Amino acid sequence: MELTERIAQLLEEKYSTDEAFADCFTVEIELKPGHKLCVFADSDSGMTFEKCQKISRYLESFIDANGWLGEKYTLEVSSPGISRPLKFQRQYAKNIGRQLEVTKTDKNRTVGLLKSVAEQHIVLSNTVIERDGKKKKEVEIETIIPFEEIEKAIVKLTF
Repeated sequence: MELTERIAQLLEEKYSTDEAFADCFTVEIELKPGHKLCVFADSDSGMTFEKCQKISRYLESFIDANGWLGEKYTLEVSSPGISRPLKFQRQYAKNIGRQLEVTKTDKNRTVGLLKSVAEQHIVLSNTVIERDGKKKKEVEIETIIPFEEIEKAIVKLTF
């Protein structure tokens, strides 16, 4: 079993047996050169520094006891952050009301406000100006994007 699989198993055990971590989930585990292990975890109620710290200590105890990464290694546990693509439906739900840039499998990009998340799709909303004779009016357009058509979705910060 690969180290990343072992770490994923340990995290699943932690989430299922520790009530404080019941709404947590692993987004990604990366093993980088130089014995650097990066764990990206998230939580439906928000990933706090304290949760990351406790997960880190939990994993360190197993890594040290088993010598999985040797004497010197780096372990980073953090939330995925906004620069990393959304991977799970749970992450989309947490970002309702934020701007998303979605790259679809056909390589077309759509940017819009994440309006809602359903089991099979998301709904993005955009406001466009349409002419009605000499008048201009704002019209809200909603775009439904099935999850199966999403190649990558990133939260865009607006200032």
